[in-house]
Amino acid sequence: MSDEKIDPYAGLQDRLAKTADEARPEAVAKRRARKGRTARENLADLIDGTAVSEYGQLAVAAQRTRRDGDALFAETAADAVITAIGPVNADLFAIADSQTALIINDYTVLAGTQGYFHHRKIDRLLGLAAEGGLPIVMYTEGGGGRPGDTDVLVSMAGLNVPTFHRWAALAGKVPRIAVNHGYCFAGNAALFGAADLRIATEASCIGMAGPAMIEGGGLGSWKPQDIGPVSVHRKNGVVDIVVADEAEATAMAKRVLACVQGPLSDWQSYDQTELPALMPTNRRYAFDTRKILHHLFDIGSLIETRPDMGRAIVTGLARIEGRAVAVLASDCRHLGGAIDGESAIKATALYQLAERWRLPVVSFIDTPGFMVGPESEAEGAPRLMSDLFIAGAALTQPIVAVFLRRAYGLGAMAMTGGSFEVPRYAVSWPQGEFGAMGLEGAVHLGFRQELAEAPDDTARQALFESLLADMYDKGRATEAASYLEIDAVIQPEETRAAITSALIGG
Repeated sequence: MSDEKIDPYAGLQDRLAKTADEARPEAVAKRRARKGRTARENLADLIDGTAVSEYGQLAVAAQRTRRDGDALFAETAADAVITAIGPVNADLFAIADSQTALIINDYTVLAGTQGYFHHRKIDRLLGLAAEGGLPIVMYTEGGGGRPGDTDVLVSMAGLNVPTFHRWAALAGKVPRIAVNHGYCFAGNAALFGAADLRIATEASCIGMAGPAMIEGGGLGSWKPQDIGPVSVHRKNGVVDIVVADEAEATAMAKRVLACVQGPLSDWQSYDQTELPALMPTNRRYAFDTRKILHHLFDIGSLIETRPDMGRAIVTGLARIEGRAVAVLASDCRHLGGAIDGESAIKATALYQLAERWRLPVVSFIDTPGFMVGPESEAEGAPRLMSDLFIAGAALTQPIVAVFLRRAYGLGAMAMTGGSFEVPRYAVSWPQGEFGAMGLEGAVHLGFRQELAEAPDDTARQALFESLLADMYDKGRATEAASYLEIDAVIQPEETRAAITSALIGG
């Protein structure tokens, strides 16, 4: 036996150093040239420099038969994924409440591809998150499955890997946020798409296959930037929130995560007496719902999701007196607020997110109902709009309904969880109007014969206006309240207090 002394501490530090960014200067330089950050920089930003417990940092790719020593340790460091548990938003919440499971793919290592130990590390962390009830933030950039792990001799196709099942099975058990920058293909895209809420940078391209797989399948040759760009996915619901870069993505992930970590004691609100001025007095005029939402909720707290999809509906997260809520609102500037198929999908997703994250829903209604007609039916309206009722019926979280103006038919019912009886509190602003269908349509349909018998166009229009005024009087918010179809009629400036009071204790 040699008498030579071996310093185990120095050996450990050498191995750990090979997992640092400095061990891969060329890969990091290439990353910088593309205006990207490294995985460890994103980790440091998430945890604000606090300590974490990292799992599997010394792992390498299952390629010992292909690579030697130092090259193996540096070039396949941590097998292309950082897995850790640590505090996020520790400046806002207690350490116990800020603990988060963190999975950050490292594109500077083997293009962030998914190998044998890569999957095992993720599986380990998913198990710990499930056991501890920890929220998960996952950065998904990467090229999908890796075929070059030659050390694996006990697997043929690897289709028995449990990662995708375990990730999906956590839906509704722990909050799961996905963040992406750059290329995200195949298995990486599957993980991104299965998250509860998905954030992507403008530079993201997300697809269920990358260029090589597409070409190998005989589907043509494509550049990676042509496959699933954000310009496409921001409109189809694949991406919930689009941001400029990784720094903004990380900041947004922390904001979103805070919504499930607890209430905030430090909040401010605008002067609520200014709310009435945001609503036009003429019932036929459109208004900006977002201005009302921004003014009503805590200052700076509204986070809108999918703004480029289903534009008749606004969805997002916000806070009221520090408490996080899910937000659903009509936007009468698009389709007059009528809920089309895309808007129904978007609203359904909001209900599902609220249920998974155990957030109350605050719904602001100004809709003539569901969009109808042959074109709407061709888009699958009966199924898409009925899915909204199913999602509403599945909600165990409280709903507060605020009727801003029009509340007609099945569409208005769907925005209150399926029935006006569902909300914990259903209130209307004074200009609220209610009916089984839009008032103008109800007059045309219900008084078709009388209108047809009018002697001329002038008389017909006068009769129409008279019938409409009568129907409007019968459908006023005060009348709906007198029949107990809603709970109360309030002034706009009382809305914050009404919502807060309704949510106390639930």
